[in-house]
Amino acid sequence: MSHAVNSENPMSVLTEAARTVQQRAWAPYSKFRVGAALESTEGKVFTGCNVENASYPAGICAERGALASAIASGARAFVRVVIVSDADTPAPPCGMCRQALVEFAPALEVVSITTGGQTARWSLADLLPFPFTPSSLAHA
Repeated sequence: MSHAVNSENPMSVLTEAARTVQQRAWAPYSKFRVGAALESTEGKVFTGCNVENASYPAGICAERGALASAIASGARAFVRVVIVSDADTPAPPCGMCRQALVEFAPALEVVSITTGGQTARWSLADLLPFPFTPSSLAHA
């Protein structure tokens, strides 16, 4: 799903998009629903929700779902991700999602919001200070 950010209040657009998609999450095992809204540098918003699976490793996080949607649509650079979860305190992305996001947006702003409205903000660089990047693949 993609739509444009309202330049007057991008956070409200992203938060609403993340809340909406959170309601569609498939979380029958953990009961922990997550929605993510990823904003491209062009102002487009891409959403994803967590999709669990009985074979636990086959599940996907909301952040990587939003990233996959964005990449499939042709977006390659991002400025912000808003995550809404059922957590009591704002939850940052898991390590796998951090690694996936850093490939495209090392300076990404990460905003996490609980269903009760508590908010936390980080930079992806602070959450993943020593990422494995394409330059890590350089051969001697």
